[in-house]
Amino acid sequence: MARARGGLYDLVMTEVERPLLEAVMGHVDDNQTRAAELLGLSRGTLHKKLKQHGLLEL
Repeated sequence: MARARGGLYDLVMTEVERPLLEAVMGHVDDNQTRAAELLGLSRGTLHKKLKQHGLLEL
């Protein structure tokens, strides 16, 4: 079943994903490899999510 834009999933992800990424990155001292492992993501996917949320260090 396809998700409608603006549906419950999108709402929850908007509210939860950024604070989760911030917390995990703080926990691992900004080590993306360790954060990806903790979250069960590839490092590339984590990098994409950090970029989407403006959380990449310059």
